[in-house]
Amino acid sequence: MVGPRGRNPGITPEILLRAYSIGLFPMAESADDPEIFWVEPELRGVLPLDTFHVSKSLAKTIRQKPFDIRFNTDFDAVIAACAEQTNGRPSTWINKTIRSLYSTLHHIGHAHSVEAWEDGKLVGGLYGVSLGSAFFGESMFSRRTDASKICLVYLVERLKKRGFTLLDTQFTTEHLRTFGAIDVPKDQYVKMLEKAMESPNLSFSGG
Repeated sequence: MVGPRGRNPGITPEILLRAYSIGLFPMAESADDPEIFWVEPELRGVLPLDTFHVSKSLAKTIRQKPFDIRFNTDFDAVIAACAEQTNGRPSTWINKTIRSLYSTLHHIGHAHSVEAWEDGKLVGGLYGVSLGSAFFGESMFSRRTDASKICLVYLVERLKKRGFTLLDTQFTTEHLRTFGAIDVPKDQYVKMLEKAMESPNLSFSGG
């Protein structure tokens, strides 16, 4: 279900976090469209942490350590890269309003990035929002083979280590299904979300 469309000048980081806590997230029609709208899918993408699957080939690549993986060292660069138009992604839903809101969420400790660096250059990454014991994955990008996939593996390792219970991917894709992502009906997702919101905000940064 897509919520009412229109300009949202009154959206604050606090309102955004409240929306996540009840199952909503924002999107824009395009990076150039200043308007944003709320989305609440009938089927929600979830990546179960206890059945997360890494292929043998990807596990082998990770052991070779092709990238320097960092957390939260350049959040704004990650979201900017996710918003870029590329040959494989001619348009994106990340507009200036969304970039500003999530940058603020990052500064107050609720939005985070996982980054792949190569020779001092950012070549892949992902970002999302943490709230309670849930992590809401927003977007990822890759400028080198497997860079975003490896960031996802490191994200899951960190979430499991720190006691997170829900990794929300919003929607499922063939890419995410290879890791074990599933579609969850809205009523079932709401129960999972409510349980995650009962937890104090878990720490993602540091360590």
